[in-house]
Amino acid sequence: MKLIIASNNKGKIREYKQLLEPFGYDVVSQREAGIDIEVEETGTTFAENSALKARAIYEITKCAVLADDSGLVVDALGGEPGVYSARYGGCDNDADRVALILSKMKDVKQEDRSAHFVCTIHFIKQSGEEIAVEGRVYGKIGYEPLGDNGFGYDPIFMYEGKSFAQVSTDTKNSVSHRANALKALIEKLSQENSGGNK
Repeated sequence: MKLIIASNNKGKIREYKQLLEPFGYDVVSQREAGIDIEVEETGTTFAENSALKARAIYEITKCAVLADDSGLVVDALGGEPGVYSARYGGCDNDADRVALILSKMKDVKQEDRSAHFVCTIHFIKQSGEEIAVEGRVYGKIGYEPLGDNGFGYDPIFMYEGKSFAQVSTDTKNSVSHRANALKALIEKLSQENSGGNK
Protein backbone atom coordinates (compact mmCIF):
# COMPACT_ATOMS: atom_id res chain seq x y z
CA MET A 1 0.00 0.00 0.00
CA LYS A 2 1.27 3.46 -0.86
CA LEU A 3 2.18 5.52 2.18
CA ILE A 4 3.13 9.18 1.80
CA ILE A 5 5.58 10.56 4.36
CA ALA A 6 4.80 14.25 4.86
CA SER A 7 8.43 15.25 4.47
CA ASN A 8 11.22 15.64 1.94
CA ASN A 9 13.99 15.20 4.52
CA LYS A 10 16.23 12.57 2.92
CA GLY A 11 17.55 11.23 6.22
CA LYS A 12 14.07 10.86 7.65
CA ILE A 13 12.65 9.23 4.48
CA ARG A 14 15.55 6.75 4.46
CA GLU A 15 14.80 5.75 8.07
CA TYR A 16 11.07 5.33 7.39
CA LYS A 17 11.76 3.19 4.31
CA GLN A 18 14.00 0.92 6.39
CA LEU A 19 11.45 0.69 9.20
CA LEU A 20 8.17 0.45 7.27
CA GLU A 21 8.83 -1.35 3.99
CA PRO A 22 9.12 -4.72 5.81
CA PHE A 23 5.44 -4.20 6.75
CA GLY A 24 4.38 -4.00 3.12
CA TYR A 25 4.20 -0.23 2.70
CA ASP A 26 5.47 1.47 -0.44
CA VAL A 27 7.00 4.49 1.26
CA VAL A 28 7.28 7.68 -0.80
CA SER A 29 8.26 11.22 0.10
CA GLN A 30 5.97 14.19 -0.37
CA ARG A 31 7.95 15.20 -3.48
CA GLU A 32 7.81 11.68 -4.94
CA ALA A 33 4.03 11.80 -4.49
CA GLY A 34 3.92 15.02 -6.53
CA ILE A 35 2.86 17.23 -3.61
CA ASP A 36 4.51 20.63 -3.52
CA ILE A 37 3.21 22.35 -0.41
CA GLU A 38 4.92 23.55 2.73
CA VAL A 39 2.60 23.14 5.70
CA GLU A 40 3.15 25.90 8.23
CA GLU A 41 3.98 24.38 11.61
CA THR A 42 1.99 26.74 13.81
CA GLY A 43 1.46 24.25 16.65
CA THR A 44 3.06 24.71 20.05
CA THR A 45 3.62 20.97 20.57
CA PHE A 46 5.10 18.17 18.48
CA ALA A 47 1.68 16.48 18.39
CA GLU A 48 -0.08 19.56 17.01
CA ASN A 49 2.50 20.02 14.26
CA SER A 50 2.44 16.39 13.12
CA ALA A 51 -1.38 16.48 12.95
CA LEU A 52 -1.35 19.70 10.89
CA LYS A 53 1.03 18.18 8.34
CA ALA A 54 -0.77 14.83 8.05
CA ARG A 55 -4.22 16.38 7.63
CA ALA A 56 -3.02 18.82 4.95
CA ILE A 57 -1.54 16.02 2.82
CA TYR A 58 -4.52 13.72 3.36
CA GLU A 59 -6.95 16.42 2.21
CA ILE A 60 -5.08 16.58 -1.10
CA THR A 61 -4.48 12.87 -1.71
CA LYS A 62 -7.02 10.81 0.30
CA CYS A 63 -4.10 8.38 0.55
CA ALA A 64 -2.50 6.90 3.69
CA VAL A 65 -0.24 9.55 5.21
CA LEU A 66 2.32 9.58 7.98
CA ALA A 67 3.59 12.86 9.39
CA ASP A 68 5.93 13.30 12.27
CA ASP A 69 7.29 16.14 14.25
CA SER A 70 10.43 15.51 16.19
CA GLY A 71 13.10 17.39 17.99
CA LEU A 72 15.69 17.58 20.69
CA VAL A 73 14.83 18.61 24.25
CA VAL A 74 17.82 19.72 26.34
CA ASP A 75 17.10 19.98 30.06
CA ALA A 76 19.87 22.51 30.83
CA LEU A 77 18.44 24.83 28.14
CA GLY A 78 14.91 24.77 29.59
CA GLY A 79 13.67 22.34 26.95
CA GLU A 80 15.23 24.09 23.95
CA PRO A 81 15.33 23.66 21.02
CA GLY A 82 12.09 21.63 21.33
CA VAL A 83 9.51 22.26 18.60
CA TYR A 84 11.92 24.75 17.03
CA SER A 85 14.65 22.11 16.50
CA ALA A 86 14.57 22.36 12.70
CA ARG A 87 14.96 26.14 12.70
CA TYR A 88 16.74 26.72 15.99
CA GLY A 89 18.42 30.09 16.40
CA GLY A 90 17.55 31.09 12.86
CA CYS A 91 20.29 28.75 11.60
CA ASP A 92 19.73 27.24 8.16
CA ASN A 93 21.87 24.10 8.41
CA ASP A 94 22.51 21.24 10.83
CA ALA A 95 26.15 22.15 11.53
CA ASP A 96 25.26 25.67 12.69
CA ARG A 97 22.43 24.40 14.92
CA VAL A 98 24.77 21.82 16.48
CA ALA A 99 27.40 24.52 17.06
CA LEU A 100 24.81 26.76 18.71
CA ILE A 101 23.78 24.03 21.18
CA LEU A 102 27.42 23.28 22.01
CA SER A 103 28.19 26.97 22.59
CA LYS A 104 25.23 27.32 24.95
CA MET A 105 26.30 24.13 26.79
CA LYS A 106 30.03 24.89 27.05
CA ASP A 107 29.96 25.47 30.82
CA VAL A 108 27.41 22.77 31.69
CA LYS A 109 28.75 19.85 33.77
CA GLN A 110 28.50 16.26 32.55
CA GLU A 111 25.81 15.33 35.09
CA ASP A 112 23.60 18.20 33.90
CA ARG A 113 23.80 17.48 30.15
CA SER A 114 20.71 15.23 30.00
CA ALA A 115 18.54 15.44 26.90
CA HIS A 116 16.01 13.44 24.96
CA PHE A 117 14.69 13.21 21.45
CA VAL A 118 10.90 13.23 21.01
CA CYS A 119 8.99 12.03 17.97
CA THR A 120 5.23 12.26 17.56
CA ILE A 121 3.64 10.43 14.64
CA HIS A 122 0.25 11.28 13.18
CA PHE A 123 -0.93 8.49 10.90
CA ILE A 124 -4.03 8.78 8.76
CA LYS A 125 -5.32 5.61 7.14
CA GLN A 126 -6.76 5.64 3.65
CA SER A 127 -10.18 5.42 5.36
CA GLY A 128 -9.51 8.72 7.17
CA GLU A 129 -9.07 7.18 10.63
CA GLU A 130 -6.35 8.98 12.62
CA ILE A 131 -3.83 7.55 15.06
CA ALA A 132 -1.39 9.61 17.17
CA VAL A 133 1.60 8.17 19.07
CA GLU A 134 4.82 9.39 20.69
CA GLY A 135 8.29 7.93 21.17
CA ARG A 136 11.32 9.12 23.12
CA VAL A 137 14.97 8.19 23.60
CA TYR A 138 17.09 9.53 26.46
CA GLY A 139 20.78 10.45 26.45
CA LYS A 140 23.19 13.32 27.03
CA ILE A 141 24.67 16.17 25.01
CA GLY A 142 28.31 15.55 24.11
CA TYR A 143 31.12 18.07 23.90
CA GLU A 144 31.82 17.90 20.16
CA PRO A 145 30.21 16.42 17.03
CA LEU A 146 31.14 12.75 16.61
CA GLY A 147 30.44 10.36 13.73
CA ASP A 148 29.01 10.79 10.26
CA ASN A 149 26.20 8.24 10.13
CA GLY A 150 23.32 10.48 11.20
CA PHE A 151 21.69 13.82 10.56
CA GLY A 152 20.38 16.77 12.55
CA TYR A 153 21.57 16.69 16.16
CA ASP A 154 22.73 13.04 16.01
CA PRO A 155 26.47 13.90 16.23
CA ILE A 156 26.09 15.47 19.70
CA PHE A 157 23.42 13.18 21.17
CA MET A 158 25.26 10.59 23.25
CA TYR A 159 23.62 7.21 23.77
CA GLU A 160 25.45 4.56 25.81
CA GLY A 161 28.87 6.06 25.16
CA LYS A 162 28.46 6.79 21.44
CA SER A 163 26.80 9.57 19.50
CA PHE A 164 23.72 8.78 17.43
CA ALA A 165 25.92 9.45 14.38
CA GLN A 166 28.35 6.73 15.51
CA VAL A 167 25.97 3.88 16.32
CA SER A 168 25.06 1.44 13.57
CA THR A 169 21.93 2.06 11.50
CA ASP A 170 20.42 -1.14 12.92
CA THR A 171 21.02 0.01 16.50
CA LYS A 172 19.61 3.47 15.86
CA ASN A 173 16.56 2.05 14.08
CA SER A 174 15.83 -0.14 17.11
CA VAL A 175 16.22 2.46 19.89
CA SER A 176 15.55 5.91 18.36
CA HIS A 177 12.63 8.18 19.22
CA ARG A 178 11.27 7.54 15.72
CA ALA A 179 11.62 3.78 16.16
CA ASN A 180 9.84 3.94 19.52
CA ALA A 181 7.01 6.01 18.05
CA LEU A 182 6.73 3.56 15.15
CA LYS A 183 6.65 0.61 17.56
CA ALA A 184 3.73 2.29 19.33
CA LEU A 185 2.00 2.89 15.99
CA ILE A 186 2.51 -0.67 14.77
CA GLU A 187 1.25 -1.99 18.11
CA LYS A 188 -1.95 0.06 17.71
CA LEU A 189 -2.43 -1.07 14.12
CA SER A 190 -1.88 -4.70 15.13
CA GLN A 191 -4.38 -4.42 18.00
CA GLU A 192 -7.02 -2.97 15.68
CA ASN A 193 -6.47 -5.66 13.07
CA SER A 194 -6.58 -8.48 15.61
CA GLY A 195 -9.78 -6.98 17.00
CA GLY A 196 -11.40 -7.18 13.59
CA ASN A 197 -11.45 -3.43 12.99
CA LYS A 198 -9.85 -3.16 9.59
